[in-house]
Amino acid sequence: MAEICIFPIPGCVTFPGTVFPLHVFEPRYRSMIQRCLDQDGLVAICHTQSVISPAKPADNMNDALSSNQATYRPYDVFSAGRCELIETTTDGRMYLNVHIEQRFRLGEEVQLLPYQVYECEPFPDRRPTPAQQADNELLKQKILHRLLAIVQADESLDHKIAALLSSSEWQAMDAETFSFRLFGIIRFEAEILQQCLQLDNANDRLSFALSLLNEED
Repeated sequence: MAEICIFPIPGCVTFPGTVFPLHVFEPRYRSMIQRCLDQDGLVAICHTQSVISPAKPADNMNDALSSNQATYRPYDVFSAGRCELIETTTDGRMYLNVHIEQRFRLGEEVQLLPYQVYECEPFPDRRPTPAQQADNELLKQKILHRLLAIVQADESLDHKIAALLSSSEWQAMDAETFSFRLFGIIRFEAEILQQCLQLDNANDRLSFALSLLNEED
């Protein structure tokens, strides 16, 4: 089990092995991030299910840190990682990279105010069957081929992606890592990404991703 601070961003789903740039300006979340930095703690960047209570105005930082501001219910499965502070501005805003490490399942609440902290347990993949292992590399190659075709056919897309996909790093990447990291370069609606995040083996994620890409025709 691990205590994880929750940074809710409606519509945002993160995957292990990716880096999420974060701009923090709300006082309560600046306090939360500082806690994570001081304690080498984990922060979850996660999609949300609903707004439980609306934000209330605050006259000063102390009020903002202790008031019942907008509270979101995170999804039960999300990804979390450690913060790398890039810059703190003169007015206190923070620019960070969050290095997303692994998935967790939401557990018991530790605190809700001024920010949410939960006890969470890791959400690992199920062990693949021999048939799935044999199929994963084929699925990976089909996805790489499909992504390259999409990028090369659309001049509006960033063609640095094509170079990345053709690199030795991506070509040699194991299927489980690939099944997460590919969602750092392609985007679908948040509900679809959340569904994919909750799949508990690489074969299902790769099959799902390929079906989504094939629908792009």
